[in-house]
Amino acid sequence: MSELNKERAREFSNRMIGVLNDGFLAMMTSIGHQTGLFDGMAKLPPSTSTEIASACELDERYVREWLGAMVVGRIVEYDPDGARYHLPPEHAGSLTRAAGSANIATITQFVSCMGEVEDGIAECFRKGGGLPYSAYERFHKVMVGVSGQIVEQTLIGRTLRLVDGLVDRLREGIDVLDVGCGSGHAINLMAREFPQSRFTGYDFSAEAVEAGQAEARAWGLSNARLVAQDVTAIPDRAAYDFITAFDSIHDQAAPRTVLRRIAEALRDDGLFLMVDIQASSHVEKNIDNPMAAYLYSISTMHCMSVSLALDGEGLGAMWGEEKAQELLAEAGFARVEVERVEGDAFNNFYVCRKG
Repeated sequence: MSELNKERAREFSNRMIGVLNDGFLAMMTSIGHQTGLFDGMAKLPPSTSTEIASACELDERYVREWLGAMVVGRIVEYDPDGARYHLPPEHAGSLTRAAGSANIATITQFVSCMGEVEDGIAECFRKGGGLPYSAYERFHKVMVGVSGQIVEQTLIGRTLRLVDGLVDRLREGIDVLDVGCGSGHAINLMAREFPQSRFTGYDFSAEAVEAGQAEARAWGLSNARLVAQDVTAIPDRAAYDFITAFDSIHDQAAPRTVLRRIAEALRDDGLFLMVDIQASSHVEKNIDNPMAAYLYSISTMHCMSVSLALDGEGLGAMWGEEKAQELLAEAGFARVEVERVEGDAFNNFYVCRKG
């Protein structure tokens, strides 16, 4: 056995202490988001715990203990002379709802979400298989909030402008399908912006589809149709000019089948926009990705598992650009361009054509 490097061991021990502290700090950050504490503090001058609790309409004792975690975690500043706490504007830019897609506090909710299924995932390690979507009580609600703030900031003004002439075609009127539409927010945003076009959303979750239908009714949309549909059995052939899939392909039990069905549903001169995680298929190329540990963990705890629960391929969120290119070519997409969109640090945007 090689001699123990004591300095290396000490450094790693300190790293693990940091992991432990940061894991719990992420939960406290999630609570700060859910209770509106960050939003409230961003509007306040340096204040006491009583003043902060009063402004946010919360219990002072809980707020005071939470503030302790925020201070030692270097998130909130503290003046002991006046017992006053302050959220610096530089920190608020990553923690408040006003920050939009830059709001990291929204994403910290996934830590406790994944904790809810930890025992089940550990059992999957022992026996194989996966956990069904129904096991994730909070995940999908949180995901709607996270993806919603990105979509609202980027979809109309940036994403759809990746392709020259697409916005003009949408204004004139074309047929659009969103595969794995979830609660249909992206479909409804596009339908509201482009009333001359016709929009359809398919998702296997009847509950999610019902939420999207309710939003469409509330917005008075007559050109948005959301349907509970198994996307491995898309019934349409050569019916759409534009098809989208927002971070939905890597979760599929049969992603190759879904991509083939998308190609078949697209008209010959149509366009498929696949939005999916920005990563490599090779772990060594992801080491310097600052979000890689989070993404591999989410993939293990959710994305891969829900696919394996259906005896699926289990691609996971980190299937990567190389694998994505392989599956797109296999499905019949001869031309694929990979783009990036400002304001979305997580995704690649695959612009795909059949010919």
